Amino acid sequence: MAKIGHIKDNYSPNDSLYTPPEIFEALSVEFDIDVCAPNEGLPWIPAKRFIGEQENGLEVNWSGIVWMNPPYSRPTPWVDKWLDHRNGFAFLPFAKAKWFDKLWESEAASCLLYNRFTFITTELKRKGIYSPVAIWAIGESNITALKMSDLGQVR
Repeated sequence: MAKIGHIKDNYSPNDSLYTPPEIFEALSVEFDIDVCAPNEGLPWIPAKRFIGEQENGLEVNWSGIVWMNPPYSRPTPWVDKWLDHRNGFAFLPFAKAKWFDKLWESEAASCLLYNRFTFITTELKRKGIYSPVAIWAIGESNITALKMSDLGQVR
């Protein structure tokens, strides 16, 4: 997850938390694009292209299988674009919010991760957040990959 270019001042400092390597190892998917990456990407994220702070991932055309770990302080536009794209994975907290209702009511599959899940900070340390998180998959092959990952029960 990365703060996004010209609108980064609207985000929380806690928005720079990264998905840990074990999630990608479990999914065994190569992504075409990470739409919310740190500028250089991260070595453990198997993506062909990284959209960082210099490019606004909301303004870039997405193609192929997307990995999205958006800013949790303002996920709505990311969720909307991800649902419209219909091909990829999203990593989001469980929340009482309209964007969450959209996800829940969509055809996307979800897998709730254990409560003590930890992210990777910009200093490469582990840190938990206030809420449980889930991986969402959309697209038939992505849903199959999520089910085969053994990360947890898929709904």
